[in-house]
Amino acid sequence: MAPWRTLDPKVLEIIKKAQDLTGIDVDDAIHLIRLDLCSPEVYAVMGLANQISRQSFGGKGERHFHIGLNVEGCSYNCQFCSLTKQAGIFQGQREFSPEQILAWAREGANQGADALNLMTTGRYPFAKLLEVGAWLSREVTVPLVANTRDINHQEGEALLKAGFQGFYHAVRLGEGRDTPFTIDSRVRTIKVITDVGLKWMNCVEPVGPEHEPEEIARLMVLARELGATYSGVMRRINFPGSPLARHGMINELEMARLVAVSRLVMGGAVQAHCTHEPNAAALLAGANLVFPEVGSSPRDAEADTGQGRGHGLAACAGLLREMGWEVDQPSNCFGAAPTAGREVGACPRHYATIRA
Repeated sequence: MAPWRTLDPKVLEIIKKAQDLTGIDVDDAIHLIRLDLCSPEVYAVMGLANQISRQSFGGKGERHFHIGLNVEGCSYNCQFCSLTKQAGIFQGQREFSPEQILAWAREGANQGADALNLMTTGRYPFAKLLEVGAWLSREVTVPLVANTRDINHQEGEALLKAGFQGFYHAVRLGEGRDTPFTIDSRVRTIKVITDVGLKWMNCVEPVGPEHEPEEIARLMVLARELGATYSGVMRRINFPGSPLARHGMINELEMARLVAVSRLVMGGAVQAHCTHEPNAAALLAGANLVFPEVGSSPRDAEADTGQGRGHGLAACAGLLREMGWEVDQPSNCFGAAPTAGREVGACPRHYATIRA
């Protein structure tokens, strides 16, 4: 085993710049992504990202509860998605009943979810999404986040009127290659989201081994430049028969490294930082936000991912607490101020599950 060595001067320079929370640039992010995954430099980057998040977010761990509203073979045929006609996993169309959706929403409210993310396939009628949002906002007080197709200004204003506070949207890795959409169309929707006053929620996704550091780093910086409420990293999950399965998948350690680099890119511009699927490594590398899941999911061959890959609300709360994040504080993403008084480098003195 080689003796412990001094960190690479270039990495030390980037770390020093990152400490002022103004965000690192594309070239610096690329340099960090290309580091050897098990090098001391990577763990130094992960450590700083962890410290920054624990200070910036006041130790708050967030759970944004994903509820997939419908299952169908979507004709857009994004290559990474199990909910496509091309995948052939789901035949016909199915919408989860209002009773089931309300039960899930109340479960989220009762278990302290910080948001309800309502996801639809690309062809789901927009009017139905507005209808669901309007009645859910009367039934529960948890903030609603839409996750659907590209929208225009009129549709964005309609979402606000229906009770939505946020909108998840991303320029996906491989956009225009693995999807039928353009980067410009996705960016236009992001600008609509922020123009009308919705909170823009983002993730660099879906990351696979085939994606070059340059492409990943550019999307990290785009999230900061366009004003994401949160960003982070999600890896691609290969469903049975996935056309991208030949590339394999990145592991959770690689995802944690990318989460850390993204955290340094975002600096002080965000209210949370996410990882998906939920994992402990990323929660030590700058992530504080995870997604419990029910209903449809583009990463699952089960119609209800709550019966498949999806992590439950209680499991996600337990994971966050085990990694020293408090789940009972109000969400930073929807107006709460982070707890003051912690310095960079500070960590909780006790596990949230151990109380006097």
